[in-house]
Amino acid sequence: MTRAPALFVGHGSPMNAIEDNEFTTKWIELGNILPRPEAILSVSAHWFTKGTWIGDSERPKQIYDMYGFPEELYQLKYPAIGNRALAHSVIQKITTSIEVDNSWGLDHGTWSVLCRMYPMADIPVVQLSIDGTASSEDHFQMGRELADLRDEGIMILGSGNIVHDLARIDWNMESGFPYAEEFDNYIKDAILEGKYEKAVQYQEAGPSAKLAFRTPEHYDPLLYVLGAADVTDRVSVFNDACVMGSISMTGYAFYK
Repeated sequence: MTRAPALFVGHGSPMNAIEDNEFTTKWIELGNILPRPEAILSVSAHWFTKGTWIGDSERPKQIYDMYGFPEELYQLKYPAIGNRALAHSVIQKITTSIEVDNSWGLDHGTWSVLCRMYPMADIPVVQLSIDGTASSEDHFQMGRELADLRDEGIMILGSGNIVHDLARIDWNMESGFPYAEEFDNYIKDAILEGKYEKAVQYQEAGPSAKLAFRTPEHYDPLLYVLGAADVTDRVSVFNDACVMGSISMTGYAFYK
């Protein structure tokens, strides 16, 4: 079995699920060129909880956790099935406390990306929550504990944004504010140098780290992916850009 990739996607606006642009074009390309996984374990910025939770439903519901968008977006269906065996394998592998919760499902951090990568919705998907009380080190360690799932054909997918501050968005700006570009490049350099600890201890980036996000839920998914990455992986940077001042769309693929 081919080792499955670990993938971090800067998901940006939910509108990427229905719009064609440079970012979604790359997601479509990734779905075509990366080794096809047997199943996907998704860590989305939009399931931010107290404690760690996982869904084990064979038919996870689709969550439309966004407001004020065109009706077309709410009509989009991504009927991926779940994988109970995978969910319970995750429970066994993670040393921290984890419980089952099927009241959530697959939110737009997951389906807005996967509907472009795998539009047939024919790959099982399980979503894992982000514990808002855990440290960066904890998230990275959970990624390490899940890394060998990749040898079973399970893609580890992190969906968020390395820079994410909706309050500072400039809708007329095509690039990023200087602090956004600085922080995005700091993390990129750390990853390409294999110094993942610098991404875990991101505060050491200095003033740009304090401005990159106000709450960490969009950054944390990256740490699970870095934990699941391997020093022998090839690393591909894609959608390398900041937009609207305060959003990074940069993504990373780790694969053999």
